This record gives sequence, structure tokens and C-alpha cells, in this order.
Amino acid sequence: MSRLAELSLLIFFALATSVPSVAQLSNKTAPASPVGAITAERATSLAESGHCPEALPSLSRTAGHLADKDLQKRVALDGIRCATLLQRWDALLDFAQILNRQFSRDPEVLYVLVHAYSDLSNQATRELAQTAPNSLPALELDAEASELQGKWDEAEKDYRKILEENPRYPGIHFRLARLLLSRPNPPADFRDQAKKELQQELEIDPANAGAEYVLGELARQAGDFDEAIAHFRKATQFDPNFGDAYLGLGVSLSAQRKFAEAVAPLEMAVKLEPSNPAAHYSLGTAYSRTGRKSDAEHEFSLQEHAAAPGGQSPR
Repeated sequence: MSRLAELSLLIFFALATSVPSVAQLSNKTAPASPVGAITAERATSLAESGHCPEALPSLSRTAGHLADKDLQKRVALDGIRCATLLQRWDALLDFAQILNRQFSRDPEVLYVLVHAYSDLSNQATRELAQTAPNSLPALELDAEASELQGKWDEAEKDYRKILEENPRYPGIHFRLARLLLSRPNPPADFRDQAKKELQQELEIDPANAGAEYVLGELARQAGDFDEAIAHFRKATQFDPNFGDAYLGLGVSLSAQRKFAEAVAPLEMAVKLEPSNPAAHYSLGTAYSRTGRKSDAEHEFSLQEHAAAPGGQSPR
């Protein structure tokens, strides 16, 4: 199971010395008091002078209840660092949740959260390897590691082994289809093989929106728009927040010149993915073909903005 560790290193690039850690938060939502702020200041001073064991309990108690946002950020960041050093994974998660909730657009916080969640993932990976190295989830994680490294044959071998042990293990046929569609130099009939895997996945998990979406894409690329529409529609029913599925549905309806019918799914695609240029372009085209010229011009303008480097749709 050595590749379990490799997966953690591949997906995440955390160093324990640079990653913040956890703190256990009180469930109460009482407003901060001057005493609480003083306690928090003392705790940060302790943490920043290297006394994490003494600081962590106070950091945990105060982090969620501080009115001073600068102090709250400092407490949570110190809490993450101390929790990491002390391997208090429960506290690490709590501090990370506070930062994500209160400072979700702060670049420094986002950097720290990358490492924090990396540490949590690394820890879970280690525990899985230590406690159940021969389990199917461990084998699945091993296969994902191989897939990420482009070791297609090894990944397929592990996925097939999982199905040998449990033919109805969910998600594996979907991953095999993904392998077929992702790997370089696939066999000539790789699309047919992928469709077969996806259909087998749906026999196990009939509400798998991802499988329906990929089947829709395969049908759309083959020009079978009736089949594509059916699959995309199911994908949106199974996952109402699946923006790409709405886009595929709208594009397929437009390909059949059903522009009026395409408007609703394309509007949903734009709502869910406002920075997707293809969604704006497709909606603009549908508006244009249904006589909504001003709406079409607006969408084409948004499409140009979203397609510009670093651009986002200012909807």
C-alpha cells in the first residue's frame, strides 16, 4: 500500500511545519466579551512563542466568538498551526471551518486552508493504510493514486480486482469508463467500452448523475441528440446543481433547433456556472434564435468577458 502515501503527496502538498491545525469550538454563539478578547490575546502570545499545549485550549474556546475579526483570524491561524503540531485533527477541522466561514476570500486564509485540508487528508490516508490496508476502500485509493500518476494499467488492474471481490461496488465501473476516456492511445472501440462500463454503473447506482452525463456527452459527440437529451435530462434530475449537464441539455436541444426549449436549461447553466463562456454563448444563441436580441447581446458580452484572461462574468 505504499502508493497510498503517494496519493496524498500528489493531491496535496502540505508540510506539517507550515500548515495550521484544529481547535474544538464551543457550540454556544454568545457574543465576545472583553475578558474573552483578553484570553484570546494571551493565547495567541503563548502560541506564537512556542507554547502550543498551553495555548490550544484557550484558542479553541475563543476562536468562534470574537467580534474583532483581525483577532479572530489570528486566533484561528494560530490554532491551526498548534493543532497541526500537536496532531489534534479534530481541532484542526474546527479552526478550518471558522476560517472558511469568516474569511473565505482572504488569500492568506485560502493558502493555509489548502495545507490544513491536506494534513487532514494525509492523516486519513495514513489511518486507512494502518487500520485496513487490505480493504476495498484502501484498494480503491491505491487505484486512484495510480490513475493520477498516469499508471493506467495498474489502476485498471486494481479497479478490476475490486469488482472481482464485490461486483456491485459502487463507482468502479464509472472510474473504468473514465480511464478509457482519459488514457492516451486507447483501443479503437474505447467509446463503446466506456458506454458499457457506464451502463453497468447505472445498473448498480441508477441515480448516478455523472454516468448519465458522460453517456450524454458520448451520444452528443456521436450526433445522437435524442439519446443525449435523455441522458442529460436525467443527470439534471439526479443532480439539480450539475451545471455542465444543463449546458449539455441546452446545446443538444439547440442542435435540434429547439431553441425555445433550450433556453431554460441554458439559463440554469449560466446561473450555476456564471464564469463559463460556453454557457453564455449557447444561451445568447438561443436568445437570438427566439427573437430576444437584447438578451442575446447581453449574453454575448458576458461570454467575451468570461473568456478574457482572468475574466469572470459580472452578472
